[in-house]
Amino acid sequence: MRIDSYECWTERVPLTRPYTIAYESVDAVELSFVRIPSNGLQGVGSASPIPDVTGESFESCRAALDAAADGVRAGHGAAAVPATCPAAAAAIDMALWDVRARQAGLPLAKLWGQVHLQLPTSITIGIKDTCDEVLDEAREYLGRGFRHLKIKIGLDLDADIERLVKLRALCGPSVELCIDANQGFQARDLARLERVVKDLSVSFLEQPLPPSADADLSAWPTGSLARLALDESVLNSADAQRLAADRRCGIFNIKLMKCGGPSAARMIAAIADTHRLALMWGCSDESRLSIAAALHTAFACPATRYLDLDGHLDLASDPARGGFLLEDGLLRLTEAPGLGVELERMA
Repeated sequence: MRIDSYECWTERVPLTRPYTIAYESVDAVELSFVRIPSNGLQGVGSASPIPDVTGESFESCRAALDAAADGVRAGHGAAAVPATCPAAAAAIDMALWDVRARQAGLPLAKLWGQVHLQLPTSITIGIKDTCDEVLDEAREYLGRGFRHLKIKIGLDLDADIERLVKLRALCGPSVELCIDANQGFQARDLARLERVVKDLSVSFLEQPLPPSADADLSAWPTGSLARLALDESVLNSADAQRLAADRRCGIFNIKLMKCGGPSAARMIAAIADTHRLALMWGCSDESRLSIAAALHTAFACPATRYLDLDGHLDLASDPARGGFLLEDGLLRLTEAPGLGVELERMA
């Protein structure tokens, strides 16, 4: 594929609702964008690095995108950036797939063989100072039509359990709850956490331990593996292969910003499919452009069971438009070719 030119830039975007997870508080995000024209059409991509997970800073991501210009023009694609900058690689990879699908006149998911038409996404409630704040935010999301809630925990297990009990009472049995500990616990907490998952009919618990403690996940009952998801432990296909072979979990959380884009994500998805593991597709604070890329990839993977693609909802502004529709908590793609996203610079 001939590459006509290459452009990248960065926007700093405040969040409408700052949030807290087990290891940080966030009130703004820097998003980088790329535009790659080819034969009269253009592909677009976006990067939002996750420093505490991959070690890639906003500065290193932007530097990698700047330095990739010659490599992209030479046809090296995402390989034009170092492996230490997966979000930069993701932006380039999704832009190249976008332009390929546009040239084919197909939505990217259909180019790959779409297997899902629509799925519900969870929406995330961060760690709050009080239980009432958690319940108030849950009421807001239920009022907006969401029926899958993802609750961040990991600072105080006793307080977490109290809030989860009250949240289940508020939501009733028809609302799906999942919980994400963001590495906040230790092996000795696994037994209590597994009881909470069972007693409160929680769909799954995500990343209770840090990746360095993956071996300790052997304490999690084998009969409950379908309700254990790993996120920070699964950065690439090598991690996925190791964890699948060792039967450490039942669900992989794939994020394009962790693994390097749709191409790398599909390799992880193939491993999950082979080992009969489920997939959840997650995100950080991202433009709807990269959310669309994740959704196209997810809808082309048979192992996809869960979506946690809400990272665009709290952006105060976003230069991207289109890509997908969100109605009553359900995500579905448009019929527009490529990623279906139009992108304009904000500055």
